[in-house]
Amino acid sequence: MKNLQNEVIYLKALVFNTFGGPEVLEYAEIPNPVIGPNEILVRMKAIGLNFADIYRRKGNYHLAGEPPYILGYEGAGIVEEIGANIQGIQVGDRIAFADVPYANAELVAVPFEKAIPVPETISFNEAASVMLQGLTAHYLTRDSYAVKKNDVVLVHAAAGGVGQLLVQMVNLLGGKVIGLTSSAEKAAVAEEAGASKVFLYKDDWKKQILEATDGKGVDVVYESVGSTLQDSFEVTRIGGTVVFYGMAGGDPALVDPRMLMDTSKTLTGGDLWNVLTSREERVARSSELFSWMQEGKVRLAEPTTFELSNGQEAHRYLESRKSTGKIVLIR
Repeated sequence: MKNLQNEVIYLKALVFNTFGGPEVLEYAEIPNPVIGPNEILVRMKAIGLNFADIYRRKGNYHLAGEPPYILGYEGAGIVEEIGANIQGIQVGDRIAFADVPYANAELVAVPFEKAIPVPETISFNEAASVMLQGLTAHYLTRDSYAVKKNDVVLVHAAAGGVGQLLVQMVNLLGGKVIGLTSSAEKAAVAEEAGASKVFLYKDDWKKQILEATDGKGVDVVYESVGSTLQDSFEVTRIGGTVVFYGMAGGDPALVDPRMLMDTSKTLTGGDLWNVLTSREERVARSSELFSWMQEGKVRLAEPTTFELSNGQEAHRYLESRKSTGKIVLIR
């Protein structure tokens, strides 16, 4: 890294100049970010990799600005510099964030309102693994549908990052989980997370769920597949709820509101950015999440790690869909 007086200071980042496959990613030098009075400069230690990064690299999601583009929206690191207006955060503090762009770099400018303190007992890898997925599972079980004692809950993609956390949080809040996965190997992962029963998509899972609930159906479904939305309603009890929060398997069919009226069922949606509306919300929700982790009530699978400089391979691994836990880029 250059650091000569009157010269631009450079840092290393994972960038791309054209849309395409993992091969478009380069580990290159870019100018150092200059922070404003309400920002902090964070030296990154761990950066979460998500499918949104894949979609942006391919050009499926909108990207602001001009090339070279930098991916990444969640991570954790150490405060290196603070802006003139910053109070309550000091150089050397450990912080994480869930929604700050350009995270695939050695240094990231983080707005104060998005800086989340990380306890010493939570590792950087853990913090980078749990920000987006953990806070998503948190609001789904606290806000979209507040899980109650003895609720029977169906979790789609129960072996995925959000799925495993949903399973644990539902159990923590007194519910009972039925999971859905695509393979026996992933079913074992969901069971290890705490699902009482796990069924496979390739089987007649709707019949199996109705049999497991004595024909009544589940109280709530956390629906992240999209294309299975109507199926989810079919296994939901009269007066139950379907929480729609993702479309990993394709667009959902349109829902006839007359069906909702006739069955007294509820369809609700959820998006993390409608919940994380202030620093107070971010800190409060993260604090509860970190407390559950410290107490052993929520456990994270060990993430698969790649050096940031090896971002191409990390992207290939995520796209292979062979992973069941989080992928983290480390510095």
